[in-house]
Amino acid sequence: MSWAEKVLQIDRRWIFLAIAIAVTIPFFLPLGLPVVITPPVQSLYDAVDELEPNAAPLLLSIDYAPATLPELEPMSMAILRHCFAKDVNVVVMTLHPAGYGLAERAVLNAAEEYDAVYGEDFAFLGFQPGVSAVILGMGINVRNVFPADAYGVPVDDLPLMRGVRNYDDIPLVISLAGWSAAEAWVYYAHQPYRQTVGAGVTAVMATDFYPYLDAGQLVGLLGGMRGAAEYEGLIQHPDQGVRGMDSQSVIHLLIIVLIAIGNAAYFISRRKKTP
Repeated sequence: MSWAEKVLQIDRRWIFLAIAIAVTIPFFLPLGLPVVITPPVQSLYDAVDELEPNAAPLLLSIDYAPATLPELEPMSMAILRHCFAKDVNVVVMTLHPAGYGLAERAVLNAAEEYDAVYGEDFAFLGFQPGVSAVILGMGINVRNVFPADAYGVPVDDLPLMRGVRNYDDIPLVISLAGWSAAEAWVYYAHQPYRQTVGAGVTAVMATDFYPYLDAGQLVGLLGGMRGAAEYEGLIQHPDQGVRGMDSQSVIHLLIIVLIAIGNAAYFISRRKKTP
């Protein structure tokens, strides 16, 4: 039996095993493959980097659920690390009922890394239902929507919130969403209040947001795990995004190699059978 015939008769479970190994290894042994920084990611990074330290807070709306966590959590961690490293105050909230625990986990984990102090360096407002009503209400007065934080502490008792009344006192809003919440921030915060808005969305959603970016309605955009990896590269803190892109690159290369070998084996075996 020729090698081509052996290849065509290989048990597909070996292929599944090879793919599983290729996917897993980069998460334990990061390859650090280079990621080219694209203009939308650079623009969002610059918008955060230009914020004044220990001044008006950035508003980060973590609007994703567990289903889109692998793509969007690396973005939230990268942005939070950037803020805490630059001493930029952060207020975190969510418009998704399933995002409460994910938002809280992200901000508390990042804050622990940088010894950020709750109430002074960051705050977590939690969740309020009614997407458009929440966004529009915050444009009038944040306290109308969030009279207290997620733990019941009055907003006025949080030092970093004492000078924050509405969007006039918030230099930048970033929504990380796996659904239409990021669009809602454009519709109800940027359009009526001219609030500066940035977004991070899943890879399949990213193309829908380029018109907003080109129209100047978004200051920057992170698309999928690639966007997270780019942001991690800019802050020089490779983590989940870079490892995820390493894994994707390896598995894509393996699939190409397997397709090439399979096609070569097929045509060679077919030629030998031809009288």
